[in-house]
Amino acid sequence: MAEQEQTLFAKRFRGFFPVVIDVETAGFNKETDALLEIAVSLLKMDDNGELSIDNTIHFHVAPFEGANIEKSAIEFNGIDPFSELRGAVEECEAIKEICKAVRKAQKDAGCQRSVIVAHNAAFDHGFLNAAIERNNIKRTPFHPFVSFDTTSLSGLALGQTVLAKACRAAGIEFDNSQAHSALYDTERTAELFCYIVNKWQALGGWPLPQIDQGSDQEEQS
Repeated sequence: MAEQEQTLFAKRFRGFFPVVIDVETAGFNKETDALLEIAVSLLKMDDNGELSIDNTIHFHVAPFEGANIEKSAIEFNGIDPFSELRGAVEECEAIKEICKAVRKAQKDAGCQRSVIVAHNAAFDHGFLNAAIERNNIKRTPFHPFVSFDTTSLSGLALGQTVLAKACRAAGIEFDNSQAHSALYDTERTAELFCYIVNKWQALGGWPLPQIDQGSDQEEQS
């Protein structure tokens, strides 16, 4: 896409579309442990280049066949994997619906690829990638390894790395009693990411200053 035709969104992240996710799982091993919840917040950008949450998709997920469930994990997150009240869907259905929604939002934003945003992103990204591979989903909008980690970003911008503390430092309300729900944690992470990106712009860090083309040509000669 020519530079003059790019949307503000595409210019801001080099054609990447940030997608905020959080997962709740039945353990720490992405290959063997069940994915129990996943939520995705899709973002939008206004004419001033400010980010905000557009909408959030959330699924309770039924454990895949043969999945391991660690007792300590479900005691921690309070999820009963086999409760009918959860309204859980099959893992394949959840991932396909998420991919479909992300592809549309990515296209509407004028971007070419989606990048995961998460708090301690390697964990959530790993479980998402494992679910994509396990269900043989070929058409995925997500970059396989690039991610934006709000742990690092909030450590830099706010001096905090714990999600609850980073949110409070940014003036974002955080209710510990609702934490460890994929839906709640995703939306707070999305608010935190938007705050940091918007604050950087407000401080003058974006757009980048124009490079002196004359000096650049002199260095190349």
